[in-house]
Amino acid sequence: MLNIKVFGIVQGVGFRPFVKRIADDNKILGNVSNRGSYVEICAQGSDFDLNNFINALKTQNPPRSTILKIDFNTLTDKNFSDFQIIESIREAGDIFVSPDISICEKCAEELFDKKNRRYLHPFINCTACGPRLTILKNMPYDRERTSMGDFPMCDACAEEYFDKNSRRFDAQPICCNDCGPEIYLIGKNLRGHDAIKFARKILANGGILAIKGIGGFHLACDARNFNAVQRLRNSKTRPTKPFAVMFKNISAIKRECFLSDAEKSFLDSPQKPIVLLQKKNCSIAENVAPDINKLGVFLPYTPIHMLIFDFPDEISNFPDALIMTSGNPSGVPITIDDDDAIKNFGFCDAILSNNRQILLRADDSVMDFAENRPSMIRRSRGYAPLPIFYDSDKKIQVLAIGGELKNTFCLAKNNLFYASPYIGDVGDLRTVEVLEKSINRMKNLLEIAPEVIACDLHPRYQTTALTEKISAEFSLPLIKIQHHYAHILSCMAENNHHGEIIGVAFDGTGFGDDKTVWGGEFFICDEENYRRAAHIKKFIQAGGDKSAREGWRIAFSFVNLDIARELKLADEKNLRGQKFLLDNKMNCVESTSVGRIFDAAAAILGICRVSSYEGEAAMKLQAAAERSNKNFRAEFKNTEEILLEIVNRRLAGENANDLARLFHERLAEMTSETVFALSEREKIKIAALSGGVFQNSLLSSLVIKNLRRHGLNVLRHELIPANDGGICIGQAIHAAAIR
Repeated sequence: MLNIKVFGIVQGVGFRPFVKRIADDNKILGNVSNRGSYVEICAQGSDFDLNNFINALKTQNPPRSTILKIDFNTLTDKNFSDFQIIESIREAGDIFVSPDISICEKCAEELFDKKNRRYLHPFINCTACGPRLTILKNMPYDRERTSMGDFPMCDACAEEYFDKNSRRFDAQPICCNDCGPEIYLIGKNLRGHDAIKFARKILANGGILAIKGIGGFHLACDARNFNAVQRLRNSKTRPTKPFAVMFKNISAIKRECFLSDAEKSFLDSPQKPIVLLQKKNCSIAENVAPDINKLGVFLPYTPIHMLIFDFPDEISNFPDALIMTSGNPSGVPITIDDDDAIKNFGFCDAILSNNRQILLRADDSVMDFAENRPSMIRRSRGYAPLPIFYDSDKKIQVLAIGGELKNTFCLAKNNLFYASPYIGDVGDLRTVEVLEKSINRMKNLLEIAPEVIACDLHPRYQTTALTEKISAEFSLPLIKIQHHYAHILSCMAENNHHGEIIGVAFDGTGFGDDKTVWGGEFFICDEENYRRAAHIKKFIQAGGDKSAREGWRIAFSFVNLDIARELKLADEKNLRGQKFLLDNKMNCVESTSVGRIFDAAAAILGICRVSSYEGEAAMKLQAAAERSNKNFRAEFKNTEEILLEIVNRRLAGENANDLARLFHERLAEMTSETVFALSEREKIKIAALSGGVFQNSLLSSLVIKNLRRHGLNVLRHELIPANDGGICIGQAIHAAAIR
């Protein structure tokens, strides 16, 4: 008899029912159970049958599962009469929690099958699909430890649940129209199908609807209705930031966007992320993603999404593309319950909710592509909290709080680094509260008791204050880590790289060791140490917090007043005020931020002088560069020389799109030449690119091609964000390495 322990994503994906089926098929006696951190199998049979069973275990596992390791031990035979799924037992060890996954094809077919008893059921699911992380209280993954425990199964569902031949055998969220959660409209006496019909009428007639999904609320409206989109913008105080669009199906996406096979494979995967695609001659309202060449698109991933698009009612002209943006006030995490929905969504024409509790927020994941490879922008639903594996001899439990913007936190245990779902920008005390609650829930879920805590070096971050509070409360050693060093370590971790590298960290703002603003850094580093080997040419960043939003202020640092007037950087009053600050060194700081250099270039070219959201100037500058077909002769210049070149060419009347392209090519050349010089000097042939600036797929591609052409190996991000959403992993890597 064999005792088999299976580690990986093996809970919440129909793994125990699968084991039961292959055991019966191969005449194996024994049992299978969840042990919290793994699935344990007692398997008794002949050598021939056991070999067939093990082969099936390794090769026929459920499509949503991932087997990472299997341990085998021989035991004395017992008197088993059959093979059973037995009660789960909590046991300490490495834990792998399945993220929430989209509705599967078979459930989607049943959803619209009039003969099926789950016809039009908004919560249809099976062992291969549905909510996981967002409904989970703790491990092992069983119904009573999820928010579905509030809904007793009806007799018909119970029969399927215990039937080994059913697709819903041992499916914890199982339910039907006669049991389980219920859809309703808040404040209206409409429930179930009547609520869905009413919601569809609102959207078809140009209204705004709030919809509760798996990980939180969405705000929805017709993506082709300019007035509806503008009303949503005004209500959310979101003047120009692009909205994501959910399309009914792939065909609808192909009519509006270019779609490669690689992009389609992620777009239509079980994770169903938002994917940024190049627009065609788009019929989507122009105010959905103004002045941007790409559109964030995704497909329906829950039954309620599918029913919103395709419910059998009298509406014949329902839109096949809906804005589906996160339902949250600016600067606050996504809304998850009715009370907050009522407070936050007073501008909506209706709120479509349900009584299944969301236990952990999970925003939609967002993905771009560079060189036909994924580049994660926001890692959340569908991906979190799958861990990063980073080989290390040190076995220590760590909590890393992450950064102030695009916050995620990381819990680490042994060689596993679990990044949380996306939290958001931690500038609001409500977000700090959500962050602290999420940390506690994930600690309990993953059974991690941190021995050390890590955070950013910045002394005024809310995350720093929270870290200091937790450190004092639990008497934990506190490690503060330089922002850009953490960026590079996150890239090393994703690629499981050890040892010295050249790290290139380009982003907007990070607190430097010299207490100035960093953001254009070249490091020589490993997991334990770093040194600042080079940086872009320093410039003066004047104007405090305004300078991070108003790129014209950065541009003014490189030109005189007359040229600023000629470029029309700002009105006379603001120009003179900025000159006063610079002349008198008031509210000024030295900076090496490449993010601010992008802002300056966008302002000089008249593309974006003031940003209404983070990264707006850089996104519009990239879009302008991609509209140019011009290539420029390679020439090394520092950042100041690059900006002055585009100033002179712009004043000479050259095209702004071409000059945006020139800016990207010159910056890529400068970056590559600096890395080449360091490589020669330090005898290091591997470089890592990280930081929010490397979300720019054009710049990334140019730099990577240059470095590879000169024989360097390049580490880049794919499934961990290059932006601040990934630095928690870097913080945890360093904290674990030096303890």
